[in-house]
Amino acid sequence: MIGKKGALDGIRVIDLTRVLSGPFCTQILADHGADVIKIEPPNGDETRTWGPPFIDDTAAYYKGVNRNKRGTSLDLSSETGKRLLYRLLEDADVLIENFKAGSMERWGLGYDNLSNRFPRLIYCSISGFGASGPLGGLPGYDAAVQAIAGVMSVNGEAGGQPTRVGIPIVDLITGLNSAIGVLLALQERSRSGLGQEVNVSLFDSALSILHPHTANFFASGTVPARTGNAHPNIFPYDIFPTSSVPIFLAVGNDRQFQVLCSVLCSPDLATDPEFENNRSRSINRQELKDRLIELLSRHDGRELAVKLMDAGVPCSCVLDVKEALEHAHTTHSEMIVEIDGYRGVASPIKLRRTPATYRLSPPKLCEHQDILDSIRNTDS
Repeated sequence: MIGKKGALDGIRVIDLTRVLSGPFCTQILADHGADVIKIEPPNGDETRTWGPPFIDDTAAYYKGVNRNKRGTSLDLSSETGKRLLYRLLEDADVLIENFKAGSMERWGLGYDNLSNRFPRLIYCSISGFGASGPLGGLPGYDAAVQAIAGVMSVNGEAGGQPTRVGIPIVDLITGLNSAIGVLLALQERSRSGLGQEVNVSLFDSALSILHPHTANFFASGTVPARTGNAHPNIFPYDIFPTSSVPIFLAVGNDRQFQVLCSVLCSPDLATDPEFENNRSRSINRQELKDRLIELLSRHDGRELAVKLMDAGVPCSCVLDVKEALEHAHTTHSEMIVEIDGYRGVASPIKLRRTPATYRLSPPKLCEHQDILDSIRNTDS
C-alpha cells in the first residue's frame, strides 16, 4: 500500500495531543493520508516512559498510537513556541489538543483567538469533562472516568466488585469520536468555507457507550447489575465450559438457538416452551445454562466452535492476545503492519480506492525538528 494517496491526502493536522485519546485520533487521520505534525512538550509525550516494555528506550505504549506522524517539540507557553505554532497553522486544516481545559486559553491559543486569525481552522479540543459544568476543567483519565460514568458498575462478575474494562475503552472511544468530529467539520467546511470548534470529552463518550444499559434503565427504572460474561438481554450469550477449552456462545436469535440445539443433538430443547424464544430463554436462563453445560461437556471446544460457526452460530474459543494476533484471519485481513522494524495493528477501516497507508514509524522525540528549523530560517 505504500505510495498510494489516502482519503485525507492534502489535509494537514497539527497534533498537540499526548497520552492516548488524542494520539489515537490523529493516528486514524494519519493512516488515511493526513499530514500529521506531532508537537510534543519539551520533555516529550509522557507515554514515552510508560513501560516496560521498551523498544530503543521508548515505551511500546507510545509506539502503539503514533505512527505516520512527523515529530517535533515546542514550549507553547513561550513566545517563540507560539510564534512557530502560528506559522505552522498558516497552512494547516486541523488543530487537535488535549491539554487540561483552560491551558490553551491561558497561553492565548484558545479557539476564539485562533479562529479569528485562521477562520478555516478546525479546532478539536479533547478533555476529561469539558470546560464548564460541575466537573468542567477537572482532570480525567480513562479508569477514573469508567468509574464515574457507570462503566465499571456493569463490568465484573455478578455479585462481585465493579471492574475496570481490560482496555482503556473510554480513551479509545473518545479518540474515535474526535476523529469523527474532525471529519464532520471538514465536510461542513467544504460547504461553508469555515472551520469550527469540535469538543469531545471522556465523560460524554463513556456515557455514549453504555448501551444497552442506559436503554434498559430508561425503560424499566431498574439499575443495571453486573452479569459477568452474560448479556443482560440475550441468552445464551455467555462463556461455557466444554470437555477441553471454554467457548463463548453468542446466540442472537431463535434460528441460531435451534441450530445450536441440533448440533448438540438435543433438538427438543429448542421446542421446550421455557426456551422457545429469547424472552423465555432470558427469564429461564439459569435452567437453560445448566442444561447447556451438561450437553457441552460431551464436546471438544475447539472442534465444536468450528462446527457451530460453519452452521451459522456465532461463537469462538477464548483466545489470548498472542493467539488472536497470530490467527489466520488476522493475516488474511492484513491487520499487522510493519515499518522499519516497527510492528503494530493496522487500520480496521478498509477503503477500496484510497486505502490506509503506512509511511512512517512512530517518531523519536524531535526527529523531524527540521520542520521548525526551516521556519526559523525563513524568519531570520
